[in-house]
Amino acid sequence: MKYLDEYRDPVLAKKLLAEIHRITTRPWTLMEVCGGQTHTIVKQGIDEALPEGVRMIHGPGCPVCVTPLEQVDKALAIAALPGVIFTSYGDMLRVPGSTTDLLALKARGADVRIVYSPLDALKIAIANPDKQVVFFAVGFETTAPANAMAIAQAAARGIDNYSVLVSHVLVPPAMTALLDSPTNQVQGFLAAGHVCAVMGWTEYEPIAEKYRVPIVVTGFEPLDLLEGILMAIRQLEEGRFEVENQYARAVKRDGAPLAQKQIHEVFDIGERKWRGIGAIPDSGYLLRADYARFDAEQKFEVGQIHTNEHPACIAGAILTGEKVPLDCTAYGTLCTPQKPLGAPMVSAEGTCAAFYAAARGLGARKVTVG
Repeated sequence: MKYLDEYRDPVLAKKLLAEIHRITTRPWTLMEVCGGQTHTIVKQGIDEALPEGVRMIHGPGCPVCVTPLEQVDKALAIAALPGVIFTSYGDMLRVPGSTTDLLALKARGADVRIVYSPLDALKIAIANPDKQVVFFAVGFETTAPANAMAIAQAAARGIDNYSVLVSHVLVPPAMTALLDSPTNQVQGFLAAGHVCAVMGWTEYEPIAEKYRVPIVVTGFEPLDLLEGILMAIRQLEEGRFEVENQYARAVKRDGAPLAQKQIHEVFDIGERKWRGIGAIPDSGYLLRADYARFDAEQKFEVGQIHTNEHPACIAGAILTGEKVPLDCTAYGTLCTPQKPLGAPMVSAEGTCAAFYAAARGLGARKVTVG
C-alpha cells in the first residue's frame, strides 16, 4: 500500500481539477454513496472547487445514519435489561433514540461496552457465561463478513449466550430506490470502495445499464475522489454509462469470494427499513433459519417497537440528497455534535457532522483543494 500522502498531493489535485473543468460542457449531478467520501469532499472543499453546475449530492452512505430510529430504540430496550452486556462500535453510542442514547444508558448503570470487532463481543460472551451478550451489527456489506464469522463460530462452539441485533443494509438496492424516485436528480454515482472490496462491482452493472448512469468505484482520499469525479463526468460527456474502477489498488471485479461465502452461509437477503428512505425490498441481511437462535430481536422480543423522528430533524431528506444540512433550521443551533437530534450529526460518517466539522454555514472557511 502506498503512503497516503501520495493521494493528497496538491499538485496532482490541481491537474485533476483542471481536467475536470476542461472537459465539462454542461451541468451534471453526481452522488457519492459513502460517508467517508462525503467527509473528504466537504473537508477538502472538493465540491466547492468543481465547475459551476457540477453538483455533488451526499447520499445515504453512512450505515449508522441509515439505521432507523426504532432499531436504535430496540438496542436501548435490550441494553437496559438486567443480565445483558450490550456491545457496539463506538459510533453508535451517541446516536439518539427516542428518549436517550446508549452512552447515557451506560452512565446510568447499564453494561454497555465498546468493541472493535464482533469477535471481541464473542470473547466477552465466552468469559461471561452467566450473561447475555448482544452485539449491535450495524453496517453495509463491508462489516458483514466479520459478523457472519462470529455467528458461525458461536454456533460451532455452542455459545448460546451470544446474539446480534442485525441492522445490515445493502448498497445496490438503495441506489435503485433513489433512481426510481420521481424526485431523483442523480446522473452518476461514485460507489463506495470499501463495499466493493468485499462484494466486487458486478451488482452495479445492471444498474448502470438499466438507468443509464455511470458508476465509478472510488476510494476515499482527495485524489481518489477527484479522479472518480473526472471519470464519471467523462462518461456523461461521452454518453457512456458503464461501471469503472478508480480504486484499482483495493478492488477487483469479483470482490472477495471467501468473504461473500461466509456472508451467504449465515445471512439471507430480505426487506430492510432505511432511515429517510423507508422499507426497501431485498436491501438487508437477515439471519438464516439455522442461525435464528442468535437473533437478539427475537430473543428479547423487541420486534414490535415503533417510533417517530424528532419533528425538527430532516435527517431523511439529507440522507436521500433532497436537502443539505444548511437547509435544516436546527443545524448548528438545536442540533450540534454535543446535542444531536439525529444520527447524521453525531456519526463519524454523517453529512451533518461533515458540514459542522468544516464550519459550513457557521462562518467563513477556505477551499483547500485546487
